[in-house]
Amino acid sequence: MTRIKTGVVRRQHHKKVLKITKGQFGTKHRLFRRANEAMLKSLWYATRDRRLRRRDLRRLWISRINAAARLNGCTYSRLINSMKTAQIRINRKMLSDLAIHDPQAFQAVLTKAGLL
Repeated sequence: MTRIKTGVVRRQHHKKVLKITKGQFGTKHRLFRRANEAMLKSLWYATRDRRLRRRDLRRLWISRINAAARLNGCTYSRLINSMKTAQIRINRKMLSDLAIHDPQAFQAVLTKAGLL
């Protein structure tokens, strides 16, 4: 059986990695070995930071809800507790959107929860 070299496959792999790391600094976008290390690290960071972004957005929504609730004479924890007892099921993202863009609807949620 004849020997098949990996020239084409290896070149394709190298080009793929170098294309991914195109905007990197220095040899991270020129040399394959450094580019491969940079690519693996950047993919790891991307996976980790997708979880962190969800965490940060939830914190932002909670602080917005708390600010809007305090303008209406209530606190965040009392609002969430009374919404649970009144069986109002609005997630924090939608609630913060209401607090910013439609304060009357947010006040309607507060009255429905029994806080106003």
